[in-house]
Amino acid sequence: MTQVAIDQTLSPPARPRPIVSIGVGGIVHDAHYPAYAQAHYPVVGLYDPDPARAAYMAETFGVVRTFDSLAAAVAFAPADAVFDIAVPAAVIADVLPELPVGAAALIQKPLGDNLTQAQALRQICRQRDLTAAVNFQLRWAPFVRAARRLVDQGAIGQVVDMEVRVNVLTPWHMWPFLQRIPHAEIFYHSIHYIDLVRSFLGEPRGVWAHTVCHPELMEMRSSKTSLILDYGPEIQVHIQTNHFHKFGPTQQESYIKWEGSHGAIKATMGILMDYPQGQPDRFQFCLLQHGQDPVWQETRLRGSWFPEAFIGSMGSLMRFLNAESPDLPTAVADAVRTMAVAEAACRSSEEGMSSIPLFSADPPV
Repeated sequence: MTQVAIDQTLSPPARPRPIVSIGVGGIVHDAHYPAYAQAHYPVVGLYDPDPARAAYMAETFGVVRTFDSLAAAVAFAPADAVFDIAVPAAVIADVLPELPVGAAALIQKPLGDNLTQAQALRQICRQRDLTAAVNFQLRWAPFVRAARRLVDQGAIGQVVDMEVRVNVLTPWHMWPFLQRIPHAEIFYHSIHYIDLVRSFLGEPRGVWAHTVCHPELMEMRSSKTSLILDYGPEIQVHIQTNHFHKFGPTQQESYIKWEGSHGAIKATMGILMDYPQGQPDRFQFCLLQHGQDPVWQETRLRGSWFPEAFIGSMGSLMRFLNAESPDLPTAVADAVRTMAVAEAACRSSEEGMSSIPLFSADPPV
């Protein structure tokens, strides 16, 4: 059996910076703050427009200071602070102009509700000289880090196939605001996978997509999606999501698969099954060896997408700010490119299928 190094560790910032939190909804409760506590990233203050929510989060997670306005939070923020912005996408444009010139910010995805908003947010960041990244945290999930180590080592050869399959029952009632957003599934869920594919394979040449609703939630016009990303004649990429599999856990699926010229990887994303409690993740891989039958191996993962991946997204920004890393993988400029692919997918879905001509003169088969 071939021995390979599967390093899941993250390089932490040598000096974690103070965090000022703007918006403390469910994702902050479930992922941001548990991750920051685990990594010893100090949250020094928070603001939320709902005072009761702010008080609850401060008490629950031991945040010493709460503020009654965004302006008060900005005025308090230490000069080296990172603003952790977790507000609805349409509200980001109201927050960024209030940050100090030259500030640092981690912005919860998506970067706006469409590409036009994303481009406007990029312009605000440029005008304010903000060092800003978008929280596409799936890139730092332990199973993704493990897969990247194998791919970077050449252990599975050239990647020729990537597949994301999500067949789960998602509790959409937890996010009622999504029912008002066109193409919500693509911009708020499948965008994770679009961004992940880009991080492995670069820019796609094009996209085909179809996103539909479910009869039990007609208000949400986008809750099931099929995507194909075009990477040329030798690479296949599929993303398929169904968030209404209500038939128990037996046939639920949630995985990312990489296939290469001489190996394959399959990572099970347990958090999406029985969300938010989730099930265990799994990381399996197969490395072909000449003259031997394929054998699948499994590596134990340390942590999961929630909350450990959020350590990586914030840590990546801090390391860049500290000049400990030359790269900021999810910088706003890169996130705009992910938004562009998502927007192209929405446009593909709207423009409809290619019709199949029927010839009445043809004899029946």
